[in-house]
Amino acid sequence: MKNTRATRLALVAAILGGLLFLMFMSVDPEIQYTVDEVMESPEDFDSDEVHLRGVVRLGSVDNASSSFIIEGLDSELSVTFASIAVPDGFEEGRTIAVKGMLSKDDGSWHLDANEIQTGCPSKYEAE
Repeated sequence: MKNTRATRLALVAAILGGLLFLMFMSVDPEIQYTVDEVMESPEDFDSDEVHLRGVVRLGSVDNASSSFIIEGLDSELSVTFASIAVPDGFEEGRTIAVKGMLSKDDGSWHLDANEIQTGCPSKYEAE
C-alpha cells in the first residue's frame, strides 16, 4: 500500500512540475523601457512592439488628432492613440505605460499606441 501511494504522489508531483515548467517556458517576460532608453537608439526598436513608460507632458494632449507627448528625463516622444480607448486615470502630468509600434516619419520618431495603461491613483496620492 505504501508503494502505490508513494508512486501516485510522485506521479502527481512530476506532472505538476512539468506543468509549472511549461508555464514558465511559454510566458515571455515583457520588458518596459523608459522614454530615454528608447530614444537613445530608437532604430533598435522600430521593427518590434515596444512597451515604454513616461510622463504625459502638460498641455500636450490633443483629442482632435488623438495624440500626446510622453516625456522621460531627457527625451520625449510623440504618441498617437486614434485606434484605442483611453483608460480612466489618463491625464496630463501622470506617469503611464504605452505599448505600440515605433516608427520614423518626416525625420522624427513617434509611437502608434495599441495600449495605454495607467496606475491606480490611490497608489500614488498621499493620505
